[in-house]
Amino acid sequence: MMASALIRRVQAESGFAAVVAKGDPQSGAMVVIAAEKGRISGLFERTLGLSGRYQWTRFGPQDTENKDEIDGLLSRRRQRDPDLWIIELDIADAERFIVESDDMG
Repeated sequence: MMASALIRRVQAESGFAAVVAKGDPQSGAMVVIAAEKGRISGLFERTLGLSGRYQWTRFGPQDTENKDEIDGLLSRRRQRDPDLWIIELDIADAERFIVESDDMG
């Protein structure tokens, strides 16, 4: 399962990862809240690219300081898609880590 693999990879690199909202284990979409030292650096969702492979795509507000806006966005997404996984991770160079996770499946 993608969520478990991502969490194990974060922990192996001495980072922290937590499931904020559990989705469908087989077909649930996934959103990652990327942070470094407690500061959110961006939101990423796993999307199907034109090549037919999954990739991580940045989305949401550019002002990552506004936690209420981020919480509202994620809450609305979860209401529309109850199968959505939301994973929060806190790791050094979080955005690089997410992009490099494209190869996970």
